[in-house]
Amino acid sequence: MAPSDAAARFGLVGKGYMPLKRGLDLLILGVVLLPCLAAMALIAVAIRLDSPGPIVFTQQRTGQHGRRFRMLKFRTMVRNAEELKAQLAHLNVLQPPDFKIPNDPRITAVGRVLRKSHLDELPQLWNVLVGEMSLVGPRPTSFAAETYRLWHTERLEVRPGVTGLWQIRGRAMTEFDDRLRLDIRYIDRLSLGNDLKILALTLRSVLGGTGA
Repeated sequence: MAPSDAAARFGLVGKGYMPLKRGLDLLILGVVLLPCLAAMALIAVAIRLDSPGPIVFTQQRTGQHGRRFRMLKFRTMVRNAEELKAQLAHLNVLQPPDFKIPNDPRITAVGRVLRKSHLDELPQLWNVLVGEMSLVGPRPTSFAAETYRLWHTERLEVRPGVTGLWQIRGRAMTEFDDRLRLDIRYIDRLSLGNDLKILALTLRSVLGGTGA
């Protein structure tokens, strides 16, 4: 499907779907926010005791319509992780601009637990609350929309998500183009039922400890 065709189809679906999706996000946030805040307080203490550096890691990500925003995560790497990245570039197993190292030595002990359980993503509930993200959608990239090829831009029609098809169908070593195909499959099948299914499968993944 060409981007223009996708945009036209999405416009028809989005008129009813997007307000309901936003309502679902806020409803779920209202239910989970207090217990999540308690968990986040404990995680913050664990990070502080484990290694020096900030508790929360912020990074510019590409959101809906290519807008850049600051995405929040719990810090899972050593404080000088970005400085070490150049030294470890030869170990990257994904096509640039993606960057992934198996058994990345920059990840802290607490960070490994957080990544395995997906709990490092909890601060993104703030991004959802302010409307920069949704609970379900394509994962936002660190690289800007200017680096996308034309067919990649369909993923920018919707808000990026805390979780999505990639998290339950792909996994950490999936190349960007393959992730894009999963994103487009999700966009082609937009529905609240599909969102709830992805959330349920994500919860099963978290409880089963099958994180990236």
